[in-house]
Order: sequence, then C-alpha cells, then structure tokens
Amino acid sequence: MDDYFEFNIEQKKQLKDIMDSYDDFLSPYACRSAQSVREFSSKTDNDSIRSPYAVDCDKIINSLQYNRYTDKTQVFSFYKNDDITRRALHVQLVSRIGRTIGHALKLNLDLIEAIALGHDMGHTPFGHRGEAYLNNLYFQNTGRLFNHNVHSVRVFRTILRTNLTLQTLDGILCHNGEKAFKEYHPSGLKTFEEYIDILENCYKDSEYIKKLHPATLEGCVVRISDMLAYVGKDRQDAKKASFEVKDFKPGKYLDGKNAGIINDVITDIVKNSLGKPFISMDQEVFLDIKTIYDDNTSKIYNSPKVVEPYDNIVKPMMEKIYKKFIDDILKRDFNSIIFKHYLNHPIQGSCYREDDSRKIIADEHDIVTDFIASMTDDYFLDLFKHIFQEDRLNSEIRYIKYFD
Repeated sequence: MDDYFEFNIEQKKQLKDIMDSYDDFLSPYACRSAQSVREFSSKTDNDSIRSPYAVDCDKIINSLQYNRYTDKTQVFSFYKNDDITRRALHVQLVSRIGRTIGHALKLNLDLIEAIALGHDMGHTPFGHRGEAYLNNLYFQNTGRLFNHNVHSVRVFRTILRTNLTLQTLDGILCHNGEKAFKEYHPSGLKTFEEYIDILENCYKDSEYIKKLHPATLEGCVVRISDMLAYVGKDRQDAKKASFEVKDFKPGKYLDGKNAGIINDVITDIVKNSLGKPFISMDQEVFLDIKTIYDDNTSKIYNSPKVVEPYDNIVKPMMEKIYKKFIDDILKRDFNSIIFKHYLNHPIQGSCYREDDSRKIIADEHDIVTDFIASMTDDYFLDLFKHIFQEDRLNSEIRYIKYFD
C-alpha cells in the first residue's frame, strides 16, 4: 500500500533546505528554530513542514479554550454591540502589529504569532476587573496571587499540557503591556528550570511580576504591540459606547486616533530598531503613548460609567460562585456544575487527578480559580442565574442594546 502521509528522503531534504533558508534570512538578533526548547520531547520535534514556533501556533489556536476569546470582553462588557472589541480580535491585532514590526526587523514571525495568539488565554471574564476580583479571592484563601499572564502559562503548560516551547511561554508570561518603555531589551534565554522558578515568584510577589522582561526580541515586539493594539482601539470602542470622545487628549505628535497611533508608532519603532539587538522608539513618541494611556486610564478604565457595573454586579457574583464551588468540591457534590462542566472533562480535568485512581488531588482553590478564569462573560452570567435563580443580582444586569 502506498504511504500517502510520509515524505521520501529527497522531499525531506528539500523541505529542510526551505526551512533553513528562512532562518538564514533572519536578523542575527532573531530567535531561530534551532534555539527552541520544549519541556518534553514531542513527535513534532522533527516536523518537516512547520517550524517549532509554527507548531506552537497550531497548538494554541486548536486548544480547548481558544474559542472562548470570542466572548471575553476587554473594557466594555455590558453592551450588545458586535463592533466592540473582544479578546479574539485583540490577539489578532497584536499578532498583525507584531508581525509587521517583525517583518521589517527580520525577526521570527512564527514566534511572534505564537506569543500574540496565546498571550491572553489566562484572562478572566470581564477583563481586568474580573482579574482583580479573582485575584482578591484567590489571595485571601491561599496567599498566592492571580495574574492573567501567569495564568495563561498555567493554562497551556499545566491544565492543557500543550508542551509549548520555552520561547513562546516566556513571551506569554512577559507580555504585560500596561506600562510603556522607551526601550525593550531581551533578558536572554532561560532554561525551564530557571523559568519555573520565575513562575513561582510571580505567585508570591506582586512587585516581581512588574520586573519581567521577555527573553527574546520577538517577545519584546509582542509586548509593545499589545499596548498599540488596545490604546487607540479602546478609544474607538468608547465612541461606540457613547463616551464623549472629544474629551480624549491627543499626544504632542500622535493624533490619538487608532490608525494614526498604530501606523506612526510602528514606523518610529522600526526606524529606531533596525539592525539593533533591542526595540526602541523616540523619547517624544514614548511620552505621547504614555500620555494617551494615562488619559485612557482616567477617562475610560477608571470611569464610574465603566467601573460601577463590575463592582456592583460582577464582584458579588464572583464571590458567591467561588464559595459555592469550593463547598461543592469539599462535599464531593458530583452533580455540581464544576464537576459536570470542568472536572469531569477528559482533558482539562486530568491535571487535578491521579493518573490511575482518578482521585482529585489538587487544591480546591486552584480548581475553582482555574474554572472561573476559563469562563466567558455569557457563561459566567448564565451559570450564576442557573445556580442562584432567585438572587436579586440577576435582575440588576443591564445591557445597552442595539436600539437604545
């Protein structure tokens, strides 16, 4: 019988030459396929068609929780408006911006894409507010911190066991774009042993996580691309949510509009980073980004119009769900949704159980935190209504509808 699914020796050689030619084209500061490291050996280690980082892209985009990006909101959660950004679009925007910069600087585009597509997988429902509430609950009960970037790594490495490369996992961990820098210098590649120590420190020290720097130039590109993808887009979304956009400040050189911010900053970054082992921008451009971000913080992110529904509705809902599921696990209530929809799942439930006996051995607070973090906005609200049918919070949810 003919083997339709294997390359012959000559074809493998041709494909290897093609792969090598891509790496030969890259900047001396780019991260090459030969530098990739996986925690465990894989049948994809000798893939003839895909680079190790392209394999990571496929693992991420086909992973169990990737679809949930579609219903995880960024800033504006209580709007029935398909034009307001969800995380599914955001990660694509980060990838597109990062690849544009990376192409000009001759960096590894597969690695940029993998980091970009995976960087927000650990985000909770209801954006950074949901993240803050879940962190409070987790910390109060365990003394450990919850951060979405650290949790993104936990999803891929521990829960779904996707065996991503160190370079991709490092870029995901170090992506946080809430603070801009004029220059981004790679910290250098780490071993998995060092990386695991870094991860553990992130659970213990809230200041430690702020000092993280990506190990690769590609990771640095994704980090600045993350901010570029949302700082202007959030202003666009604010307009769709009936904010007074005329009140937003432009920068001195940047006009404050999404397309202008992206195009101008990409140009400035490429101009300042060509042929260099770091990512840089002009001081004036850096200060403009900071001005626009700070203006967004005061007028969008901390606006009572945005914050109050989260504090008044989502926060108490999350507290009740958290406590209910902790109790269900301790009682071994196998009819609970946390068993039916999460712990009994053959993939995402396995990491909490012994391989042979299938006995649950994980801490109940880890399980509940993981489950809540995995939820989409709509699932969270429907779950609450299913469990707490008579709770007054159900009637307090108010969506701005299409025709309001």
